[in-house]
Amino acid sequence: MTDRMGAGVSRVAWVTGASRGIGKGIARALGAAGWTVYVTARSTSRAATPEAGTVQATAGEVQTAGGQGIAVVCDHGDDAAVAATAERITAEQGRLDLLVNNVWAGYERLNAGAWEEWNAPLWEQPLELFDAMFTHGVRAHYVATALCAPLLMMTPGSLVVTVSFAVPEDEQHAFGAAYGMAKAADDRLAVAAAAQLRPHGVTSVAIHPGLVRTEGVMRFAEHLDLSASQSPEGVGRAVVALTADSERRALTGQTLGVAALADRYGVDVHS
Repeated sequence: MTDRMGAGVSRVAWVTGASRGIGKGIARALGAAGWTVYVTARSTSRAATPEAGTVQATAGEVQTAGGQGIAVVCDHGDDAAVAATAERITAEQGRLDLLVNNVWAGYERLNAGAWEEWNAPLWEQPLELFDAMFTHGVRAHYVATALCAPLLMMTPGSLVVTVSFAVPEDEQHAFGAAYGMAKAADDRLAVAAAAQLRPHGVTSVAIHPGLVRTEGVMRFAEHLDLSASQSPEGVGRAVVALTADSERRALTGQTLGVAALADRYGVDVHS
């Protein structure tokens, strides 16, 4: 089995939650590297949230960048819709080199303009915040990984990247209980998937971006120090570099800082 991902064939990726933010940046970077990229999200109208893009727009940007973008409207809270997308990729491509678990609805309340509530104590937070972060976050990543596993195992050198975040122990108060729990669960998913998929030649990692200049974050730029921030496409360049690393299997089960990946591979994650 070769470690050269997709050697001699078109490489295929599925980026979940790719209508905006980090998912869109990763999809664009993959497009620039010539990948075929399935982009999924619920968003087909910019009216969904103030920052909402569309899967069609992202697919178009993948095309413009040099890849093949395929837009699929998929509610990642609907297991049947996720299964149908996995089946479609299997039928159309017969391979999946990269699954990016990025879909995340945990910021919807922040996107609605509730900055002051973001770091409120758990007893002041709406209980549905937990559900948003786990149903359209952790659970969605679990489901996509489980349903894509057969196709990933059929694809030599395939990779699962789960987008997470490192919540510093001394800053838990600034992120909220539900957020910290969700990101810790994503890290554990990446570790567990690595252990179970390793015998089948599949690598699984979690990545930890820093502060990323997504559409939602930039609405609150006045509250933030953006001096060392990363761009969505910069995160994508780090992911592309990881896919090109012939030794990436040695990293399976690890949580990888995007800044560390930038240093490892010499890529710019800031611009």
